[in-house]
Amino acid sequence: MKRTAQITLLVLTGLGLLHTALFTDLYLRYVKEGLRPLLIISGVLLLLLGLTHAALDRGAPDDADEHHHAHGHDHSTAPRIAWLLFLPALSLLLYAPPALGAYTAAHAGSETVKQQKRFAALPATSPLPMTLTDFTTRVQQDKERAIKGRTVEMTGFVTPGQGGWDLTRIIFTCCAADAQTVRIRMYGTPAPPANTWLAVTGTWHPRGALGTKSAAAALDVHATRPIAQPVNAFTDDLPLTPSR
Repeated sequence: MKRTAQITLLVLTGLGLLHTALFTDLYLRYVKEGLRPLLIISGVLLLLLGLTHAALDRGAPDDADEHHHAHGHDHSTAPRIAWLLFLPALSLLLYAPPALGAYTAAHAGSETVKQQKRFAALPATSPLPMTLTDFTTRVQQDKERAIKGRTVEMTGFVTPGQGGWDLTRIIFTCCAADAQTVRIRMYGTPAPPANTWLAVTGTWHPRGALGTKSAAAALDVHATRPIAQPVNAFTDDLPLTPSR
């Protein structure tokens, strides 16, 4: 890879990071929102580094050519495979890789449900908006069994599974590399297409002893409603941020 190509790669990568972090929400497919300032700083530094090298090369004598002629070969080149680095750089500008979805969820580790001893009283709202994590925690740890008989509403995407389907959220601790999943098994309705985002209402599917670890994190579905993938898709938070 020639010096000019190396500089071009730095500039393209910097521009790609800035485009993704400043002008779109695409970066949320790969990292948490709190890392946006670091992406912007990284993009600025890469862009400045590339432009600085370009300016220095333009004003410097052509020592590289003299060195090449003196030795008969060029030490400044890199392996041809280095050209593949242009693919991720260009993808940031032209075509962002797709978000994680059902395939990843089917192969990723499940989120560990944290132990919780005290639970606040549930509001009287019906259906009751809940995150998948909160629903799982209530079902398996709430000794008061406040979730019994309550109609809840949860949102996520469809992950097909053996004998049924799951409503799923992928949760980033930091970025896509450490993603974990939380899934609720759905009963009473055929599986929609994989990766379809839904708002689902229903009641706890009675399997196991409610308020203990034997209780299934499962829902008897009363209704489903397709929704657009929210901006904060890779969290398990309420309220949802609508896609823009």
